[in-house]
Amino acid sequence: MSVVIVGGNERMIRRYKDLCKEYNCTAKVFIEMNSSLKDIGNPDLLVLFTNTISHKMVNCALNGVKGQNVSVERCHTSSISALRNILIQHV
Repeated sequence: MSVVIVGGNERMIRRYKDLCKEYNCTAKVFIEMNSSLKDIGNPDLLVLFTNTISHKMVNCALNGVKGQNVSVERCHTSSISALRNILIQHV
């Protein structure tokens, strides 16, 4: 399963990826707005940590997966436990 995480804390990128690896998922993490955000690809799950990103970044991520069969999960907090709960629901 592939997971794309948009938002979160820069210092937590490694922990996000390690947690996804525990659930046999590959992860891409986008912390800030840049041109590579438009190339999200075709993930199985898109996680939006809405507290740490702008509305423009949310819209860009959602437009990147528009028309694909992607589960989108929005979460206000960007903690490891929040990501763990999301992965438990979807994996």
